[in-house]
Amino acid sequence: MTEVSSPEEVDSGPSGRERMNRAHGVPSGTVRWAWATVTSMRTALVLLLLLGVAAIPGSVLPQRPVNPFGVTDYLTAHPTWGPWLDRLGFFDVFGSVWFAAVYLLLFLSLIGCIIPRCLTYAQAWRAQPGAVPRRLARFADHAAGSVRVPPVEILDAGERHLRGAGYRVSREEHGLSAERGYLREAGNLVFHLSLVVLLAALAWGSLFSFRGTAIVVEGQAFSNTLTQYDEFHSGVGFSARQLVPFTVSLDDFEVQFETGATQRGAARLFRAHVTVSRPGLAPTGELLEVNAPLSLDGTSVHLLGHGYAPVVTVRDGNGDVAFSGPVVFLPQDSNFTSHGVIKAPDARPERLAFEGVFLPSAVADPVNGLTSVFPDAWNPQLLLNAWAGPPKAETGSPENVYVLNPTGLTQLTKDTGDPLRSGLQIGTTFTLPDGRGSVSFDGLQRWTKLQVSATPGGWLVLASVLIGILGLTVSLLVRPRRLFLRIGRGESTQVEVAGVDRVDGRPGLGEAVAQLARAVGLDPPRADGVGAEGSAEGQATLAGTDVAERAPSKDDPRQERS
Repeated sequence: MTEVSSPEEVDSGPSGRERMNRAHGVPSGTVRWAWATVTSMRTALVLLLLLGVAAIPGSVLPQRPVNPFGVTDYLTAHPTWGPWLDRLGFFDVFGSVWFAAVYLLLFLSLIGCIIPRCLTYAQAWRAQPGAVPRRLARFADHAAGSVRVPPVEILDAGERHLRGAGYRVSREEHGLSAERGYLREAGNLVFHLSLVVLLAALAWGSLFSFRGTAIVVEGQAFSNTLTQYDEFHSGVGFSARQLVPFTVSLDDFEVQFETGATQRGAARLFRAHVTVSRPGLAPTGELLEVNAPLSLDGTSVHLLGHGYAPVVTVRDGNGDVAFSGPVVFLPQDSNFTSHGVIKAPDARPERLAFEGVFLPSAVADPVNGLTSVFPDAWNPQLLLNAWAGPPKAETGSPENVYVLNPTGLTQLTKDTGDPLRSGLQIGTTFTLPDGRGSVSFDGLQRWTKLQVSATPGGWLVLASVLIGILGLTVSLLVRPRRLFLRIGRGESTQVEVAGVDRVDGRPGLGEAVAQLARAVGLDPPRADGVGAEGSAEGQATLAGTDVAERAPSKDDPRQERS
């Protein structure tokens, strides 16, 4: 390395940013400038900020992959700007083109920024500390004086002190150059590399993750196959072979609600007793609770919601059972007033369908009629209206089980023309007019909504975050510092020591220079930074490996300040 003569000259080489921005081998000036701009740290910080801002709509607006009904309601409530937001991808932010563009640009910027820095750091790690500057007196932290010992002993003492303090030392014929704090840049690079790994892990998880939901009624089971899901969303790289084979049977579902005046109706107990079956393993009983999911070979099973499933039996006009079993009703309010549809497409001579409202704790209200006043099943009632129509040919087209399609059906009415409605309690039956059949309310079961999901790379995300925090801590705590020692010739050996911090604002440099001065036989500099060369204690001798101070001769002419 070349010799420097001032603190500024110590760092006169290309800065890390300049090295980082050099796009070697790119012939075009415009392309070179573009590459340097994209891979600069400033651009990376701007893109990181932009990525955070771009994620805000994803947390404020309903997202179609997670809440499609919420998106529909938002579009209905905001017919003016809702469609424009939909065109711009604000209802699927994390799957939009513009979010992916920012994400990829940030990834490219970080890689292009960090790789040159890693190469530069590898070169600096192998290199020796720079040469001793010619004029140490120009440094703010500086001490000078003379000692009556051979120069080699001064250099030995200084080198011994510096190596003991953790410095890397380069020894010259007339001086020492020492440096420490190499780990600061290593911590900085580790932090940025962990950020790249974090982005890659998040992209990996997004590409190959999946999430699906299924409603399971007590006594029934869910098998982890695509056909069993009510809703399913996955990344573009997902394959059905990723689904871990298992079956979850809902044996019993427990819910307890607050009955006191404070928070009346709030759920106090919310858990499911399930049996988990996996190929080659004996079935096991598990307890599934909110915020305590099951983990099955990397797949998580969460408990999301619950509700009621009235057990009904529908008989057709021929007296045959056209439908029998629990029907899932979806809650609409905190008191679990629930809506549902009962379909009996195989009823003959006419197919039958019912729209219903389930009230777990029904109470007659003079204004609103029957309403539910509590979420628990204290007085369950099932309110139904009926539809009938000719048999319909099977088309194989999917149909929403929670919505009644009235095409080809006629709502049954009373003689007055009002819709025919019935109120059923458990164990009661309502007979349809004109011999069309009957519907019975046989019992009540509960259902729960399971969310099954898997996001690969979660361990890599956690590891990269922890390593990044460690690297950032190292970069903040490590103090890169350079110390120099230069000796001259004369009746007494002239000694100069100085130091410089590579990061401004770090305390302790003056003390480090003072310790080096004492190690080679000089007193530390005074608080004003002036060396002790002219003081009575400004000269010393080195006896072997020990430093012994003595008063200088009165005839010593070297009494000027450094």
